Amino acid sequence: MKTTPFTEKHISLGAKMHEFAGYNMPIEYSGIIDEHMTVCQGVGVFDVSHMGEFWVKGPQALAFLQMVTSNNVAVLTPGKVQYTCFPNETGGIVDDLLVYCYEPEKYLLVVNAANIEKDWNWCVTHNTVGAELENASDRMAQLAVQGPKAIEALQKLTPIDLSSLPYYTFTHGEFAGEKDVIISNTGYTGAGGFELYFYPDAAMKIWDAVFEAGAEFGIKPIGLGARDTLRLEMGFCLYGNDIDDTTSPIEAGLGWITKFVEGKNFTNRAMLEKQKAEGVTRKLVGFEMIDRGIPRHGYGLLDANGEVIGNVTSGTMSPTRKIGIGMGYVKTEFSKPGTEICIDMRGRKLKAVVVKPPFRK
Repeated sequence: MKTTPFTEKHISLGAKMHEFAGYNMPIEYSGIIDEHMTVCQGVGVFDVSHMGEFWVKGPQALAFLQMVTSNNVAVLTPGKVQYTCFPNETGGIVDDLLVYCYEPEKYLLVVNAANIEKDWNWCVTHNTVGAELENASDRMAQLAVQGPKAIEALQKLTPIDLSSLPYYTFTHGEFAGEKDVIISNTGYTGAGGFELYFYPDAAMKIWDAVFEAGAEFGIKPIGLGARDTLRLEMGFCLYGNDIDDTTSPIEAGLGWITKFVEGKNFTNRAMLEKQKAEGVTRKLVGFEMIDRGIPRHGYGLLDANGEVIGNVTSGTMSPTRKIGIGMGYVKTEFSKPGTEICIDMRGRKLKAVVVKPPFRK
């Protein structure tokens, strides 16, 4: 298995480790519920060094990104971040990602760990305009410091005014004595906070500084288990579960990152534009359990008569709500909030209701 600069630290702290995207990663430390609530109420730190980072540079950088991503990169100005996806040629999604705009001819793409090789090959084979591409994934480490106390903890470590960084913006500069750290007001928890990108040789220095700065706020290391429950409570998609090569962004409720603007001829635009105009036969929805039970990936979704109308893509017991929550694809006629559906839990037909995420109140 691959390691991150923090792998030995996770093991020394007693984390429960498991393979994820080819990496030896911490799944939990003190327990998923405790870690989840720590992030919601205080501050927690995730090692996300396994994520992939690609530089896109040169005079053709924007033209390339307008071809391969669904969102309109042309609206980005330096310091802005955009959520987007790579559409494939059959109406599905190669991956979802973030685009960081450094300069008009310099962008950073942050992609999912499990898709680094796939995404890199996709970018290289679709680079027909001659943009400069660089896979920097092995030369960057990353921590996500998330929670309402993250800003107070991290402000101790940088002269940059973190309160001046709105959501989905970033800067780079001095942090914990390191000269060139990317500080990004992003994250996949819905609890606020920042993501830090830096060279691997600075990893332990930054880890120690962050934990010292956050000590007064009860800072804790957080594993991938709580990362999943946090993103699910917000209704954020997880690639490989809720979106994949077979799900279109329109079906997945990602029409807002699929921009049909003039001159943006991205992969499979015509098919997705048709879907947006004519509608789709299934939609990704959120649901809450009415009956007691925990929905899981792969469970069937049924109508009142027991007919299959879809399937669960993500599900858990909500740590903040103490009820079963989930997401899944259903036939479009069952997608309206308030619609009662059933979950097939190993032969038991349990009631649920379609709701619009986020689930966290």
